[in-house]
Amino acid sequence: MQKSIERIAGDSEGVSYEFPVFRFDGSDKAAPSAYLQAALHAGELPGVVAIDALVPMLSRAEAEGRIKGNITVVPWANPIGRAQYLYGDHQGRFHLGTRTNFNRSFPLLAAPDVTLLPAHGTVDQRLKTRLLQLSIGHDIVLDLHCDDEGLAYLYVHTSLWPAMADCAAAMGVDAVVLWDEDTDGTFEGASIIPYQNVPADVARFDRRVATTVEYRGILDVDGALADSDAEGLYRLLVARGVILDQALSTSGSFTGIVAPIENIDMMPAPRSGAILYEVKPGDRVAKGALLATIVHAPGEAGGRTQVFAPQAGIILTRRSRRIIRAGEDLLKLVGDRKSADARSGTLED
Repeated sequence: MQKSIERIAGDSEGVSYEFPVFRFDGSDKAAPSAYLQAALHAGELPGVVAIDALVPMLSRAEAEGRIKGNITVVPWANPIGRAQYLYGDHQGRFHLGTRTNFNRSFPLLAAPDVTLLPAHGTVDQRLKTRLLQLSIGHDIVLDLHCDDEGLAYLYVHTSLWPAMADCAAAMGVDAVVLWDEDTDGTFEGASIIPYQNVPADVARFDRRVATTVEYRGILDVDGALADSDAEGLYRLLVARGVILDQALSTSGSFTGIVAPIENIDMMPAPRSGAILYEVKPGDRVAKGALLATIVHAPGEAGGRTQVFAPQAGIILTRRSRRIIRAGEDLLKLVGDRKSADARSGTLED
């Protein structure tokens, strides 16, 4: 394993940010290559500890000569967000200087050519450019995130499904959300959109993987889960020919939930207050089922407002904090049909 340090100059003199990059050289130039990063939203740590558990597995494979394709690993992808604290509370989702989500406003290139990337911008934009410089050109690009509280699931572009079903099975996720439009510039979108209008021998959709991995909830930073997630990542790399491991059995077919993003109901809260959930991730609910009660005027008659399921489906996620403002989303319900409030791009800010 080779370790290098990337440095991003800050927007004022004397300030810079650093993050490590690990590289494992493959023995076969024709083999698929892989790029993995975690904590683009700097406070989302399940992917960080999964990579911590994965690296020894990669080092063992390297020592035994079993790494066929090049692997690049970025365990802490966002040193800017990692350093942001406001009154003791970590702020890793948005850059405090530009107020831009760290997983938005990535350049959506017309072709997978890093020379098309912008050379200038604010520090968060320069970080995004550098991450794309590191990742573009790899056949497999995995962006490890987590939700508030939820099942493990993937976001996958429709052009890669069902070809990526083997990846979902290898990782052991519970659900796959399919999307085909990115107007906000997510990292995943910036990783797959450049391949949409290039020749087939460049796009190579037969071996391409690009996905946002949502590793359950933000509090699921646990050694056993990290080991399990690392094993899933390793299985994916073996299944796609990046690593050779003849002792590893195949994962079988994917039997989890698969739904278009338009089927997801986000359930905006009608009132502000304290949330009393009646459901948890993984629950199947019928249309009209009680999902949550919002206590907006405690102790008063009529001080509670109930929220009901607009359609039947599966609870994918819910909020980790129990305080909510009117209009904020309560949960993700993967419905059996298209939502009346369908969102075709990103689901939340």
